[in-house]
Amino acid sequence: MSVFQNKFAKGFNVNDIYKEFCFIYGELSEACEAYLKKKDDLGEELADVALYLIGLSELLGINLEEEIVCKMEKNEKRIYENKNGVLTKVKE
Repeated sequence: MSVFQNKFAKGFNVNDIYKEFCFIYGELSEACEAYLKKKDDLGEELADVALYLIGLSELLGINLEEEIVCKMEKNEKRIYENKNGVLTKVKE
């Protein structure tokens, strides 16, 4: 069962894109708090972030795996330099 199918079956939001972005933001905030407070549920919070992100990409018809691979290939070609303590992209 896909993340989208699970959301649909459980009656969760499957049509309000803005709301999904808000949920991702909230889950990321919870993961950050778990990290800062050294809570035991950090992994679970990160899983929530991933699930919401995967669900959103399914909702939008975006193949997230393909996008990640393409982005990693693009990032491999980039060159960065440390300029006055700031890592700056110098070549695309």
